[in-house]
Amino acid sequence: MRDFWYPAMRSNEITGKRLATAMLLEVPLVLGRTTDGVAFAMRDSCPHRGIPLSYGRFDGRGIECSYHGWKFDACSGRCLEVPSLTNQDKLKVDRIFAGHYRCEEHDGYVWVYMNAPGGREPETVPAAPKLVTFSEKYKITHLSCDLPSHVDQGIIGLMDPAHGPFVHQSWFWRSKHSIHEKQKQFEPIPSGFRMSPHSPSSNSWPYQLLKKRTGQPVTTTIDFVLPNRRLEEIRSGNLWFTSQTTVTPVRRDLCRIDFVAAWNLFFLPVWLFRIFGSTFLRQDQETMIQQAEGLKHDPHLMLIDDADRPAKWYFALKANLLESRRTGAPMSHPMSGPVKLHWRS
Repeated sequence: MRDFWYPAMRSNEITGKRLATAMLLEVPLVLGRTTDGVAFAMRDSCPHRGIPLSYGRFDGRGIECSYHGWKFDACSGRCLEVPSLTNQDKLKVDRIFAGHYRCEEHDGYVWVYMNAPGGREPETVPAAPKLVTFSEKYKITHLSCDLPSHVDQGIIGLMDPAHGPFVHQSWFWRSKHSIHEKQKQFEPIPSGFRMSPHSPSSNSWPYQLLKKRTGQPVTTTIDFVLPNRRLEEIRSGNLWFTSQTTVTPVRRDLCRIDFVAAWNLFFLPVWLFRIFGSTFLRQDQETMIQQAEGLKHDPHLMLIDDADRPAKWYFALKANLLESRRTGAPMSHPMSGPVKLHWRS
């Protein structure tokens, strides 16, 4: 899905004048940071002969192609110099552009706005997503892993409420024997849906520990927003935990999960959370690797109610947005209003 922001890489992967490369939506990118500290992203291809610009030299302002020395401004993609030209040439260098993408840095990520190929960037582009925080001082950490699957499979796995007791069985979270019936209310939000504020699962002891610490109820709110973001907010008194998970398409058969979390829970050190979080991601990754084996044979798949209703909403939201862009008509939402879903997990 184009005309959205995607996290290209962690900010700490770009140091000094070193150029870095990434792949988003099957588009090769070269990224860096100017001497003024501004991050940039360009298509990793010289418009002259197609050689990757990442092989070139970067002086803190412009990238010089390693093949013929064509030089491009890193923050606009505009050509600055073609060394082979003479005084007799009439080529207007400043009308030549390398592919360039809008870029922002938030929460330790370099975000890139992937506009449609060949199309103009919209006149107004929303700011790149930011993680919500509720106090000046907090801890923050990042996790990521690759999934060998189409982005749709990664996203519906992200919002799937029924796999927890099977994929994430562990002594510190929950067991298969803790399965019980649940009901949650969902409501439509712009370009997505929300699991309305609710008390978190009674079969997960970390939530119960938080409740004992504060002596106040614990509430959780979970949003899904196109194209790929899952946002979670947990509150209890003056203590809070927020997270943002994105599933970013790299290629048609590869996507990447990026997870960032922030919290002011004084009793939860970063190193301990990373152990638990890494275990969760590894379990999801292993499951997706196994699923990829079956999907190679193009099996018939099915979605059920109510546990798979969020997946159905996602596919409908995506299709309706693309249709709205094609026709210019307002986007229709698959949810007409709040709805209560029931499942066992």
